[in-house]
Amino acid sequence: MKHLVRVLQMPALAGLAAGWLAFCVLVWAYGASPSAMATLLVQGTWGTSYGAGQVLFKATPLLFTGVAVDLALRAGLFNIGAEGQLAVASLAAGVVGSRLPHGTPAVLALPATVAAAMAAGAAWAAVPALLKGRFGAHEVISTIMMNRVADGVVGLAIASGLALTGTVRTADVVPGARMPRLEAVFPAFRGSAASFAIVLAVVATALVTMAHRRTRLGREIGLIGLNARAMEAEKVPVKRRLEQALIASGAIAGAASLGTVLGYKGYFEEGLGAGAGFGGVAVALLGRGHLGGLVLAALLFGTLQQGGLALNAHVPKELMDVLQGVVICAVALADARLRAAAVDAVTRPIAKPARGAGAA
Repeated sequence: MKHLVRVLQMPALAGLAAGWLAFCVLVWAYGASPSAMATLLVQGTWGTSYGAGQVLFKATPLLFTGVAVDLALRAGLFNIGAEGQLAVASLAAGVVGSRLPHGTPAVLALPATVAAAMAAGAAWAAVPALLKGRFGAHEVISTIMMNRVADGVVGLAIASGLALTGTVRTADVVPGARMPRLEAVFPAFRGSAASFAIVLAVVATALVTMAHRRTRLGREIGLIGLNARAMEAEKVPVKRRLEQALIASGAIAGAASLGTVLGYKGYFEEGLGAGAGFGGVAVALLGRGHLGGLVLAALLFGTLQQGGLALNAHVPKELMDVLQGVVICAVALADARLRAAAVDAVTRPIAKPARGAGAA
């Protein structure tokens, strides 16, 4: 068991090592000291309560979308569409939250707004899910195209009167639909955008990982990801399970609007939350399907995003985007090599003992 855990950690360790190496090389290329920049990065993030709060804020949508991508990966699906699913979900949250009666209590307003966002994300994922289940269309292509369609739909909705006159934002959501900030309970986070959405993100991560291990549906989805043909032979409705996994993935991606629309701005504006969907791919690949791994991966990329602002006076903040790409590529490469080695070990013919080798 311990050996298995070490093997599963190899791609994550490869990604971290490649990221650190790329950081050192790029910082050095800009004429700065890697050790000094690393120290400044830590000080600008976890060195202050405000910085830590900003890391939590940036990690929140990454954790939601990371869990969404991870859920699809368990079924053998690659959901590249979390970006578009989050975009339409954020629009839905902004529109529904702003059109509720002003005095709607939080116990009704917040669940209604979140439900609208998750329903929008699920509906957006349902298109590639049905294309996959009914026609065998590759989900990578269809989800990428749905991202483009989402950009157009959101832009059209904003231009068609859903935004305030002369702006690209909706009206403010009603007070009851706002996600409380952490600073309301923990004054040390005063000034940061962190909200209790990070707590819900961790809870969602725990529920998904628990369901995968302890429910029949979760186990079936995981086994389909390992060997869909074998599950078909066992009379498991594979196509339906694939559709369900991708739709659920879209719903969870839509919940990321908790941290952006409801926890931060209090309204939807075009471009809000951009990048979180693609960042979720990195979180899922690095997290390796484990609760702790997903949370730590989201915190890592949240740290890189916030750290880019701290280093901006010395090196371009886009350096952190490069590092994320390096980590993703390294993890994907290490994972592919690990899988190839595993397949080779299983399919390699067992050598027969030489004749007479067993004689006394």
